Amino acid sequence: MDVFERALLYALSRQGEFWQAVSQHLLLTVSAVVIALIIALPLGIGTARSRWMSLTVINSVNALRVVPSLAVLFLVIPYFGLSATAAVVALTILAIPPILLNTDAAFRSLDPGLIEAARGMGMSPLQILTRVELPLALPVILTGMRTATVDVMASATLAAFVGSGGLGIYITRGFALYDYSILMVGAIPVALLTLGAEAALALLQRLTQPLRASLVVEYSD
Repeated sequence: MDVFERALLYALSRQGEFWQAVSQHLLLTVSAVVIALIIALPLGIGTARSRWMSLTVINSVNALRVVPSLAVLFLVIPYFGLSATAAVVALTILAIPPILLNTDAAFRSLDPGLIEAARGMGMSPLQILTRVELPLALPVILTGMRTATVDVMASATLAAFVGSGGLGIYITRGFALYDYSILMVGAIPVALLTLGAEAALALLQRLTQPLRASLVVEYSD
């Protein structure tokens, strides 16, 4: 019996625990990405429009990118303890840079002529933002979300170190017992979930391209 067959048997013998770990892993990932989006989207819009804000925020975010995710997790433990909150905070910090940097790049690359056309049609700043700028910037923002989701999905295995569950429990258990079949029970689903999230967001990104093209044509006329 090879390692993959033993991994399958191990998962089947503990189905309740396995599906709970999957749901915890997904909850950690979704929570971190959503919180990061709420924080990074307005910051990215702000940095694209303010030179001072750009220098301050972008430099800070670039500094965060060089810190390993495990180090971030250990840095937040003294403040949040061994809890799911610590894991979500660490994963959110990991997810913010790609979303923020892509949002900043997306808004900087918008054609000023399209914005002027929308303003000439009598749109308010809020209408221009929600009906013109955000739809035009969405494909690039989604690229940042794809990167953030893949990073967080893979790094959520670290939540096992703070007792927050997730598929990382099988990876740590496998290492502790020197049993690669148990390790695979965590590693294979994480890889599949990561590939699935990447494919779903790539599809969503492609679906936004026609909307962007139609807006460019509309406001260029």
